[in-house]
Amino acid sequence: MSYLKFDRRLMINLEYSLYRSVLRTNRKGAYQNTSISGCNTSKYQGLLVMPVPYLDDENHVILSAVDETIIQHGAEFNLGIHKYSGDIYYPRGHQYIHEFNCDSVPQTIYRVGGVLLSKETMFSSRENRLMIRYKLIDAHSPTIIRFKPFLAFRKASQLTRENDQVDRSYRQVENGISTCMYFGYPELFLQFNKKPEFIYHSDWYRGIEYIQDQQNGDSYQEDLYVPGYFEMSIEKDEEIILSASDIVVDTSILFDEFEYELRKRTPRSNFYNCLRNSSHQFFYIPKNEETYLLAGYPWFKVRARDLFISLPGSTLAVDRVDDFEKIMDSSIPHLMDFMEEKPLKNIIKQIEDPDVLLWVVWALQQYRKENNETSNEKYTPFLFFIMKYILTNKHPNLKVNNETGLVYTDGHDVAVSWMNATLNGKPVVPRSGYLVEFNALWYNALCFAEEIAEITKDKELTTLFREKIEIVRRTFVTTFMNEAGYLYDYVENDYRDVNVRPNMIFAVSLDYSPLERSQQKSVIDYVTKELLSNCGIRSLSPKSGNFKPHYEGSPEEKTFAYFNGMAFPWLFGSYIEAYLRVFHKSGLSLADRIMVAMEDEMQNNCIGTISEMYDSTPPFLGRGGFSFAMSVSELLRALKLMKSYESEPQKGSTI
Repeated sequence: MSYLKFDRRLMINLEYSLYRSVLRTNRKGAYQNTSISGCNTSKYQGLLVMPVPYLDDENHVILSAVDETIIQHGAEFNLGIHKYSGDIYYPRGHQYIHEFNCDSVPQTIYRVGGVLLSKETMFSSRENRLMIRYKLIDAHSPTIIRFKPFLAFRKASQLTRENDQVDRSYRQVENGISTCMYFGYPELFLQFNKKPEFIYHSDWYRGIEYIQDQQNGDSYQEDLYVPGYFEMSIEKDEEIILSASDIVVDTSILFDEFEYELRKRTPRSNFYNCLRNSSHQFFYIPKNEETYLLAGYPWFKVRARDLFISLPGSTLAVDRVDDFEKIMDSSIPHLMDFMEEKPLKNIIKQIEDPDVLLWVVWALQQYRKENNETSNEKYTPFLFFIMKYILTNKHPNLKVNNETGLVYTDGHDVAVSWMNATLNGKPVVPRSGYLVEFNALWYNALCFAEEIAEITKDKELTTLFREKIEIVRRTFVTTFMNEAGYLYDYVENDYRDVNVRPNMIFAVSLDYSPLERSQQKSVIDYVTKELLSNCGIRSLSPKSGNFKPHYEGSPEEKTFAYFNGMAFPWLFGSYIEAYLRVFHKSGLSLADRIMVAMEDEMQNNCIGTISEMYDSTPPFLGRGGFSFAMSVSELLRALKLMKSYESEPQKGSTI
């Protein structure tokens, strides 16, 4: 039985099926995403959405949808579905859906009278190419199938209207056509594994609406261009494959290509496999010799902080050490360019953020724990370069106070931490000075560097790091620990931010903590009581006057809510790590309950993956990016960590 299966009762209920989507990607930044009913509900959705590098740095919706029509004895049954104004859905093809499952690939089974048709959707891992395989499982009379493509050729963040600039021409190619709506775009090749009849009948379908954009207060209505339609007969047990790509393909090998891709897929047979499969979807290989991680879908690119936080979970936690090395090796030249003040290649965005290098060191630390024998030699020089770079205050916005040993940053006018929402060009949460997670990461980095320096018998660096460690251990506690028993979120001059936020969890979760165990337990207790939510750790305590539990309202209200109450799943990784450090094996029951709650999300929002954030009170709706690398990766890392504690003898916290 499929782990992700939706029966007819759920599929014909648009209140349910419209709010669940499916995502398929390649490793070039392209993707396919639509609701499980087949109706696009957002401008970011489509069957072929891809970067067009020579136009800009954004994704572009090329092929929005394909409507299939079953024809028997002259009677037409259109399987497509679009929303139009007045809450009208037409055609209502969802009523023919018998079931939908998403084991290896998304599969929809349609039943139209005596016709039973299977539709499987595959996205090539090597090219910007969508393949759809249709199989006529049963039919009692001659059957014709029609394919009508809906084209957009626009930025994913924008919408299009009927216009006279569109190029209505097309040309015949092997078993299909190619067309291009606007100059500067790549051609779209629509081809089949057998020869179709193409009927040219260009027209605009006007007033198509996207319900989720409409509900979010965003622009939501557009016109889509249809150049015509394809028709062909289909026999019982026959398979027809449609290929939509920016390159012409050899149609004689479409069946073999589909089977090749199918064999590579990880079955979504359980919670872990869904997360593992989802983690693969963030891999981005713009060139054969370079590999990175996208921050998420649908609009994120490669972001430095996200990359290094996600790196251990997306690679080491799924036993892919070689992938860690590929991504780290691809990233190091960019980091060196930044530290040596050379021109940046702009593949990794926001590389100048002040905590990025601290997360790089953390990622290297995770690598060493996983791959102890070879890690010292491979990345030790780079590790020491980073530490010297920070210690000599060469970073433009991360400085070491020689008296306290702590690091500080200026966050008044720019968002410097992961809480990076801005309004009118200013940070919504203007964290500045000594930030608690920056300094927890800094203390951990010093301790890790001292560990490696001692192993490599570098006495000078060992002495330097030890001196800094002793200073930071003392000043961290006196700077951040308050009488209530939790940590200030940031401290600047005489100001101490008393808001209870999740950033203090890193002072407990990291391998090296400047806190005593009683202090660690106190921090854990605060996070558990005030910030723990069903689908993430809240970004602000409900006791705060600024607390906003739901991502709703005007764009300004939603931006304010982003880091003033929304719950973030990625923080579960560090929370579970901290909880197990304090309570050991006895903490597994809470960790298990967290994972059970997150497993329920496998069938919500974008199925089989985890959203960027969630409302922190019921009904805990997924918000932001519908598939987010940090969320998926940190859950994978937590699962592996939990497994390591399962074999540990039962013991108390020793507090």
